[in-house]
Amino acid sequence: MPANVVVPEVGESIVDARVAKWLKKEGDPVNVGDPLVELETDKIDLEVAAPQGGVLSKIAHGDGADVKVGEVLGVIEEGNAAGPGQSGTPSGAAPAEAVPAAKAGVSGPEAGGGKPEGGSGKLPADKTRATPAARNAAQKHAVDLTSVQGTGDAGRVMRRDVESAAAPQGASADKAAAAPNAAPADRGAAFKPRPVAIPAPVVRPAGERTEERVRMSKRRATIARRLVEAQSTAAMLTTFNEIDMSAVQALRERHKQAFKERHGFGLGLTSFFVKATIGALREYPRINAEIQGDEMVLKHYYDIGIAVGASEGLVVPVLRDADRLSFAEIEGQVRQLAKAAEDGTLSLADLKGGTFTITNGGVFGSLFSTPILNPPQVGILGLHAIKDRPMAVGGQVVVRPVMYAALTYDHRIVDGAEAVQFLVRVKQLVEDPGALLID
Repeated sequence: MPANVVVPEVGESIVDARVAKWLKKEGDPVNVGDPLVELETDKIDLEVAAPQGGVLSKIAHGDGADVKVGEVLGVIEEGNAAGPGQSGTPSGAAPAEAVPAAKAGVSGPEAGGGKPEGGSGKLPADKTRATPAARNAAQKHAVDLTSVQGTGDAGRVMRRDVESAAAPQGASADKAAAAPNAAPADRGAAFKPRPVAIPAPVVRPAGERTEERVRMSKRRATIARRLVEAQSTAAMLTTFNEIDMSAVQALRERHKQAFKERHGFGLGLTSFFVKATIGALREYPRINAEIQGDEMVLKHYYDIGIAVGASEGLVVPVLRDADRLSFAEIEGQVRQLAKAAEDGTLSLADLKGGTFTITNGGVFGSLFSTPILNPPQVGILGLHAIKDRPMAVGGQVVVRPVMYAALTYDHRIVDGAEAVQFLVRVKQLVEDPGALLID
């Protein structure tokens, strides 16, 4: 009997989705578990698989359509399913759940991606296992996905793979030639760098004023809606302070080599600010709260959101029970979450909840900004670029590395004095990082 292909329940916070791309056409034979359609939600992308074998007789909602959870996407009629070599899932395979595109890291027959066509060993572009970010990059750079070697889980094509494929063929050779230890073959000859070709400027014909209309993705639309909601529902106010980063930089310099040898990655700034933030939140608990009706919910746990500006849009993955994590655990988890955000492999669990958020515009060069709250949280700490500035220390003017920090808070439950003292406490803990170990 016919089987409906429906929009699956992904999480309690997701009620709708957008059809990003159908992987099958009406009339195509399918097997159980074959990926049929890619859906885009405001948080993750996912694939919906065939609940039974047969023929895809109807597509109810085409590419670009907005759909609700439980809504019928298409219909599979009983019939001759794809035989060997036509579909990527062996007949009789167990039904597959809706798989987040970010998590579906397998390729080849097991992934429903189809067998190589002919003797080329390549999959069609629409069946190539790739993250949404990789597909966008491939379209942007006009790269054929079938020619890209994936470096993700089980060969999944990542954005970095597409960008590497799009780079000029001579880029790697030029990079090697420019490396610090590189030398000309003839050491007695002067090394002459290759001339750099400067592209001619694009001349716009007189009178031509082109425009492009691009539909916002579900994630971008949700970001826009939530930011407007934050400004219209919360009484936001921002306070600022400056932090002398000398002690942190000196500590990192002393321990960077040993830390990297032990953990495999460097000691960054994030862990210091996470630790300092938690220390300040313990003293000013209302900044770690939320408003529900006429009640304040004071949270005695610390799930710290770390804002990440990925190519697909801003996301805020969460460090769970951050107060129980070591410096190395914080740094390691932040790196994993940032990579997953860029690759499009974050799960709903990574994004759910959070009691307070830290955002660092300094990585993009921001010197000063007023961050917007991440509802229902009532506080967000904004970090910025570190710059050498003259400071008065002990009656003398000295040059110190300084960062401006900003705290945006919800004035409905957080008083101004409380917010100022919170940020001062963060400043004190960062300027005396030894206190973080005994706080």
